[in-house]
Amino acid sequence: MPGEALIADLTDLGAAGLALTELAAASAGADDTPGLVRVGVHRHGPIPPEAPEAFDILLSADPAAPRPWVGVDAGQLDATIARLRAAAARQPLAATVAAQVLRMTLRVPFEDALALESLAYSMLLASAPFRAWRAATPVRDRPETPEPRVLVSQTGAALEIRLNRPARRNAFDAAMRDALADALTFAAEHPDGPPVVLNGAGPAFSAGGDLDEFGRADDPGAAHLIRTLRSPARLAQRLGGRLTVRLHGACVGAGIEIPAAAARVTASPGTRFRLPEVAMGLIPGAGGTATIPRRVGRQRACWLAIAGEDLDLETALAWGLVDEIVA
Repeated sequence: MPGEALIADLTDLGAAGLALTELAAASAGADDTPGLVRVGVHRHGPIPPEAPEAFDILLSADPAAPRPWVGVDAGQLDATIARLRAAAARQPLAATVAAQVLRMTLRVPFEDALALESLAYSMLLASAPFRAWRAATPVRDRPETPEPRVLVSQTGAALEIRLNRPARRNAFDAAMRDALADALTFAAEHPDGPPVVLNGAGPAFSAGGDLDEFGRADDPGAAHLIRTLRSPARLAQRLGGRLTVRLHGACVGAGIEIPAAAARVTASPGTRFRLPEVAMGLIPGAGGTATIPRRVGRQRACWLAIAGEDLDLETALAWGLVDEIVA
Protein backbone atom coordinates (compact mmCIF):
# COMPACT_ATOMS: atom_id res chain seq x y z
CA MET A 1 0.00 0.00 0.00
CA PRO A 2 1.27 3.57 -0.71
CA GLY A 3 0.69 4.62 2.91
CA GLU A 4 2.74 1.74 4.26
CA ALA A 5 5.56 2.51 1.81
CA LEU A 6 5.62 6.15 2.96
CA ILE A 7 5.78 5.12 6.63
CA ALA A 8 8.64 2.72 5.80
CA ASP A 9 10.50 5.52 4.00
CA LEU A 10 10.08 7.88 6.97
CA THR A 11 11.35 5.17 9.31
CA ASP A 12 14.40 4.53 7.12
CA LEU A 13 15.14 8.26 7.11
CA GLY A 14 15.00 8.39 10.91
CA ALA A 15 11.84 10.51 10.98
CA ALA A 16 9.66 7.81 12.58
CA GLY A 17 10.22 4.93 14.95
CA LEU A 18 12.26 4.73 18.13
CA ALA A 19 15.23 6.87 19.20
CA LEU A 20 17.36 5.46 22.04
CA THR A 21 19.55 7.65 24.26
CA GLU A 22 21.98 6.23 26.83
CA LEU A 23 21.75 8.34 29.99
CA ALA A 24 24.91 8.71 32.03
CA ALA A 25 25.68 11.00 34.96
CA ALA A 26 25.77 13.89 32.53
CA SER A 27 22.46 13.16 30.88
CA ALA A 28 22.25 13.43 27.12
CA GLY A 29 19.28 15.17 25.57
CA ALA A 30 16.45 13.49 23.73
CA ASP A 31 16.16 13.61 19.95
CA ASP A 32 13.42 16.18 19.32
CA THR A 33 12.31 14.85 15.93
CA PRO A 34 8.48 14.94 16.28
CA GLY A 35 7.91 11.49 14.77
CA LEU A 36 10.27 9.59 17.06
CA VAL A 37 9.43 7.75 20.27
CA ARG A 38 12.12 9.01 22.67
CA VAL A 39 13.55 6.36 24.98
CA GLY A 40 16.10 7.13 27.71
CA VAL A 41 18.16 4.27 29.18
CA HIS A 42 19.90 4.22 32.57
CA ARG A 43 22.37 1.31 32.93
CA HIS A 44 24.44 1.94 36.06
CA GLY A 45 25.23 4.42 38.78
CA PRO A 46 22.77 6.70 40.56
CA ILE A 47 19.46 7.26 38.84
CA PRO A 48 19.32 10.84 37.57
CA PRO A 49 17.57 12.80 40.34
CA GLU A 50 15.63 14.85 37.82
CA ALA A 51 13.83 12.44 35.48
CA PRO A 52 14.29 13.79 31.93
CA GLU A 53 10.83 15.02 30.95
CA ALA A 54 11.72 15.05 27.23
CA PHE A 55 11.65 11.25 27.05
CA ASP A 56 8.53 9.23 26.29
CA ILE A 57 9.85 6.07 27.99
CA LEU A 58 12.54 5.76 30.67
CA LEU A 59 14.17 2.35 31.20
CA SER A 60 16.47 1.55 34.12
CA ALA A 61 18.62 -1.45 34.99
CA ASP A 62 17.50 -0.93 38.60
CA PRO A 63 14.35 -3.06 39.12
CA ALA A 64 13.33 -0.78 42.00
CA ALA A 65 13.65 2.42 39.98
CA PRO A 66 11.04 4.96 41.08
CA ARG A 67 8.39 6.63 38.95
CA PRO A 68 8.59 7.54 36.07
CA TRP A 69 11.20 4.84 35.32
CA VAL A 70 10.41 1.32 34.13
CA GLY A 71 12.81 -0.85 36.12
CA VAL A 72 14.05 -4.19 34.78
CA ASP A 73 16.76 -6.64 35.84
CA ALA A 74 20.14 -5.51 34.54
CA GLY A 75 20.63 -8.82 32.74
CA GLN A 76 17.33 -8.35 30.89
CA LEU A 77 17.77 -4.72 29.88
CA ASP A 78 19.14 -5.33 26.38
CA ALA A 79 16.49 -7.97 25.65
CA THR A 80 13.82 -5.56 26.88
CA ILE A 81 15.15 -2.83 24.60
CA ALA A 82 15.22 -5.26 21.66
CA ARG A 83 11.57 -6.19 22.20
CA LEU A 84 10.60 -2.52 22.45
CA ARG A 85 12.48 -1.74 19.23
CA ALA A 86 10.74 -4.60 17.46
CA ALA A 87 7.30 -3.49 18.66
CA ALA A 88 7.88 0.08 17.44
CA ALA A 89 9.31 -1.17 14.14
CA ARG A 90 6.23 -3.30 13.46
CA GLN A 91 3.88 -0.35 13.97
CA PRO A 92 5.90 2.90 13.79
CA LEU A 93 2.88 5.09 13.04
CA ALA A 94 0.77 3.85 15.96
CA ALA A 95 3.79 3.93 18.30
CA THR A 96 4.52 7.53 17.32
CA VAL A 97 0.90 8.64 17.72
CA ALA A 98 0.71 6.94 21.13
CA ALA A 99 3.78 8.85 22.30
CA GLN A 100 2.51 12.16 20.90
CA VAL A 101 -0.90 11.80 22.56
CA LEU A 102 0.69 10.84 25.87
CA ARG A 103 2.95 13.92 25.79
CA MET A 104 -0.20 16.07 25.93
CA THR A 105 -2.63 14.06 28.04
CA LEU A 106 -1.61 15.34 31.48
CA ARG A 107 -1.50 18.94 30.28
CA VAL A 108 -5.24 19.13 29.62
CA PRO A 109 -8.38 18.41 31.67
CA PHE A 110 -9.54 14.80 31.80
CA GLU A 111 -12.44 15.18 29.36
CA ASP A 112 -10.19 16.98 26.87
CA ALA A 113 -7.69 14.12 27.19
CA LEU A 114 -10.46 11.66 26.28
CA ALA A 115 -11.34 13.74 23.22
CA LEU A 116 -7.69 13.94 22.18
CA GLU A 117 -7.38 10.16 22.39
CA SER A 118 -10.55 9.59 20.39
CA LEU A 119 -9.47 11.97 17.63
CA ALA A 120 -6.15 10.16 17.27
CA TYR A 121 -7.81 6.74 17.44
CA SER A 122 -10.31 7.71 14.74
CA MET A 123 -7.49 8.90 12.49
CA LEU A 124 -5.63 5.61 12.90
CA LEU A 125 -8.74 3.63 11.98
CA ALA A 126 -8.29 5.05 8.47
CA SER A 127 -4.54 4.33 8.31
CA ALA A 128 -2.87 1.78 6.06
CA PRO A 129 -1.28 -0.20 8.94
CA PHE A 130 -4.61 -0.70 10.68
CA ARG A 131 -6.32 -1.64 7.42
CA ALA A 132 -3.57 -4.22 6.86
CA TRP A 133 -4.16 -5.65 10.35
CA ARG A 134 -7.91 -5.80 9.73
CA ALA A 135 -7.42 -7.56 6.37
CA ALA A 136 -5.15 -10.14 8.03
CA THR A 137 -7.59 -10.71 10.93
CA PRO A 138 -10.83 -12.18 9.58
CA VAL A 139 -14.05 -11.13 11.28
CA ARG A 140 -15.74 -14.14 12.84
CA ASP A 141 -19.49 -14.62 12.55
CA ARG A 142 -20.42 -16.01 15.95
CA PRO A 143 -23.88 -16.34 17.50
CA GLU A 144 -24.68 -14.22 20.54
CA THR A 145 -26.48 -15.30 23.68
CA PRO A 146 -29.64 -13.35 24.65
CA GLU A 147 -28.41 -12.36 28.13
CA PRO A 148 -27.95 -8.64 28.85
CA ARG A 149 -24.36 -7.40 28.51
CA VAL A 150 -24.43 -5.65 31.90
CA LEU A 151 -26.32 -6.50 35.10
CA VAL A 152 -27.27 -3.94 37.77
CA SER A 153 -28.37 -4.99 41.25
CA GLN A 154 -28.47 -3.75 44.82
CA THR A 155 -26.05 -5.59 47.11
CA GLY A 156 -26.51 -4.36 50.65
CA ALA A 157 -25.90 -0.65 50.63
CA ALA A 158 -23.96 -0.75 47.36
CA LEU A 159 -25.07 -0.70 43.76
CA GLU A 160 -23.37 -3.56 41.87
CA ILE A 161 -22.66 -3.31 38.14
CA ARG A 162 -21.44 -6.52 36.53
CA LEU A 163 -20.07 -7.12 33.04
CA ASN A 164 -22.03 -10.13 31.81
CA ARG A 165 -20.50 -11.61 28.68
CA PRO A 166 -18.48 -14.41 30.31
CA ALA A 167 -18.39 -16.70 27.25
CA ARG A 168 -16.42 -13.95 25.46
CA ARG A 169 -14.39 -13.08 28.57
CA ASN A 170 -16.42 -9.86 28.78
CA ALA A 171 -15.04 -8.51 25.51
CA PHE A 172 -16.34 -4.99 24.90
CA ASP A 173 -18.53 -4.56 21.85
CA ALA A 174 -20.69 -1.52 21.15
CA ALA A 175 -23.63 -3.13 22.95
CA MET A 176 -21.60 -3.67 26.12
CA ARG A 177 -20.13 -0.16 25.97
CA ASP A 178 -23.60 1.35 25.70
CA ALA A 179 -25.03 -0.86 28.43
CA LEU A 180 -22.16 0.02 30.77
CA ALA A 181 -22.56 3.72 29.97
CA ASP A 182 -26.27 3.46 30.82
CA ALA A 183 -25.51 1.66 34.10
CA LEU A 184 -22.88 4.18 35.15
CA THR A 185 -25.18 7.07 34.24
CA PHE A 186 -27.92 5.49 36.37
CA ALA A 187 -25.45 5.17 39.25
CA ALA A 188 -24.22 8.75 38.89
CA GLU A 189 -27.77 10.12 38.91
CA HIS A 190 -29.05 7.84 41.70
CA PRO A 191 -30.78 10.12 44.24
CA ASP A 192 -29.31 8.25 47.21
CA GLY A 193 -25.73 8.38 45.92
CA PRO A 194 -24.86 4.82 47.02
CA PRO A 195 -21.38 3.32 46.72
CA VAL A 196 -20.91 1.56 43.39
CA VAL A 197 -18.99 -1.66 42.70
CA LEU A 198 -18.05 -2.67 39.14
CA ASN A 199 -16.92 -6.25 38.51
CA GLY A 200 -17.06 -8.90 35.81
CA ALA A 201 -18.64 -12.35 35.50
CA GLY A 202 -16.65 -15.39 34.44
CA PRO A 203 -12.89 -16.08 34.31
CA ALA A 204 -11.79 -12.54 33.41
CA PHE A 205 -12.86 -9.01 34.21
CA SER A 206 -12.49 -8.17 30.52
CA ALA A 207 -10.32 -9.35 27.64
CA GLY A 208 -10.67 -5.91 26.04
CA GLY A 209 -12.37 -4.75 22.88
CA ASP A 210 -14.22 -7.24 20.71
CA LEU A 211 -11.79 -7.63 17.80
CA ASP A 212 -14.60 -8.57 15.43
CA GLU A 213 -15.98 -5.02 15.72
CA PHE A 214 -12.71 -3.11 15.25
CA GLY A 215 -12.87 -0.87 12.18
CA ARG A 216 -16.46 -1.67 11.26
CA ALA A 217 -17.79 1.86 11.71
CA ASP A 218 -18.66 3.45 8.35
CA ASP A 219 -17.88 7.00 9.48
CA PRO A 220 -14.80 7.60 11.72
CA GLY A 221 -16.06 11.12 12.54
CA ALA A 222 -19.40 9.87 13.81
CA ALA A 223 -17.63 7.06 15.68
CA HIS A 224 -15.50 9.71 17.42
CA LEU A 225 -18.58 11.57 18.64
CA ILE A 226 -20.23 8.37 19.85
CA ARG A 227 -17.02 7.29 21.59
CA THR A 228 -16.81 10.56 23.54
CA LEU A 229 -20.53 10.83 24.32
CA ARG A 230 -20.82 7.19 25.44
CA SER A 231 -17.51 6.94 27.28
CA PRO A 232 -17.61 4.59 30.31
CA ALA A 233 -14.25 6.02 31.40
CA ARG A 234 -15.71 9.53 31.57
CA LEU A 235 -18.66 8.28 33.60
CA ALA A 236 -16.45 6.21 35.91
CA GLN A 237 -14.34 9.29 36.64
CA ARG A 238 -17.51 11.31 37.24
CA LEU A 239 -18.55 8.90 40.05
CA GLY A 240 -15.47 9.92 42.01
CA GLY A 241 -14.98 8.29 45.40
CA ARG A 242 -18.23 6.33 45.12
CA LEU A 243 -16.80 3.84 42.59
CA THR A 244 -14.70 0.76 43.32
CA VAL A 245 -13.70 -1.62 40.51
CA ARG A 246 -12.84 -5.21 41.42
CA LEU A 247 -10.57 -6.88 38.87
CA HIS A 248 -9.64 -10.50 38.27
CA GLY A 249 -8.07 -12.59 35.54
CA ALA A 250 -7.20 -10.87 32.27
CA CYS A 251 -7.61 -7.09 32.16
CA VAL A 252 -6.72 -6.21 28.59
CA GLY A 253 -7.24 -2.94 26.72
CA ALA A 254 -10.60 -1.52 27.79
CA GLY A 255 -10.47 -4.03 30.68
CA ILE A 256 -7.94 -1.79 32.44
CA GLU A 257 -8.43 1.54 30.61
CA ILE A 258 -11.93 2.00 32.08
CA PRO A 259 -11.15 0.73 35.62
CA ALA A 260 -8.17 3.09 35.82
CA ALA A 261 -10.65 5.98 35.87
CA ALA A 262 -12.15 4.79 39.15
CA ALA A 263 -11.26 6.21 42.53
CA ARG A 264 -10.44 2.75 43.87
CA VAL A 265 -9.27 -0.38 42.04
CA THR A 266 -8.74 -3.75 43.73
CA ALA A 267 -7.53 -6.96 42.09
CA SER A 268 -7.42 -10.61 43.03
CA PRO A 269 -4.19 -12.66 42.90
CA GLY A 270 -3.26 -13.67 39.38
CA THR A 271 -4.75 -10.61 37.71
CA ARG A 272 -2.69 -9.40 34.75
CA PHE A 273 -2.79 -6.34 32.53
CA ARG A 274 -1.95 -5.51 28.91
CA LEU A 275 -2.50 -2.80 26.30
CA PRO A 276 -2.51 -4.52 22.88
CA GLU A 277 -3.76 -1.79 20.56
CA VAL A 278 -0.47 -0.48 19.11
CA ALA A 279 0.25 -3.94 17.70
CA MET A 280 -2.97 -3.56 15.68
CA GLY A 281 -1.98 -0.16 14.30
CA LEU A 282 -4.09 1.75 16.86
CA ILE A 283 -3.70 3.35 20.29
CA PRO A 284 -5.78 2.66 23.41
CA GLY A 285 -9.28 3.86 22.57
CA ALA A 286 -11.38 3.27 25.69
CA GLY A 287 -9.78 6.13 27.63
CA GLY A 288 -6.45 4.53 28.49
CA THR A 289 -4.23 7.41 27.36
CA ALA A 290 -6.19 9.63 29.78
CA THR A 291 -6.81 7.28 32.71
CA ILE A 292 -3.62 5.21 32.99
CA PRO A 293 -1.14 8.15 32.96
CA ARG A 294 -3.10 9.72 35.81
CA ARG A 295 -2.30 6.61 37.85
CA VAL A 296 1.20 5.58 36.73
CA GLY A 297 2.62 8.60 34.85
CA ARG A 298 2.85 9.12 31.13
CA GLN A 299 6.25 7.40 30.60
CA ARG A 300 5.12 4.15 32.19
CA ALA A 301 1.83 4.39 30.31
CA CYS A 302 3.77 4.86 27.06
CA TRP A 303 5.83 1.76 27.86
CA LEU A 304 2.68 -0.28 28.44
CA ALA A 305 1.11 0.95 25.20
CA ILE A 306 4.08 0.46 22.86
CA ALA A 307 5.70 -2.62 24.39
CA GLY A 308 2.32 -4.34 24.65
CA GLU A 309 3.68 -6.71 27.29
CA ASP A 310 1.87 -8.21 30.27
CA LEU A 311 2.18 -6.33 33.54
CA ASP A 312 2.03 -8.51 36.63
CA LEU A 313 -0.13 -7.65 39.61
CA GLU A 314 2.72 -6.90 42.00
CA THR A 315 4.17 -4.31 39.61
CA ALA A 316 0.72 -2.87 38.95
CA LEU A 317 0.32 -2.40 42.71
CA ALA A 318 3.75 -0.81 43.09
CA TRP A 319 3.05 1.57 40.22
CA GLY A 320 -0.41 2.54 41.50
CA LEU A 321 -2.40 1.03 38.65
CA VAL A 322 -4.31 -0.88 41.33
CA ASP A 323 -4.77 0.16 44.94
CA GLU A 324 -5.03 -3.16 46.76
CA ILE A 325 -4.75 -6.92 46.23
CA VAL A 326 -7.84 -8.61 47.63
CA ALA A 327 -8.29 -12.38 47.74
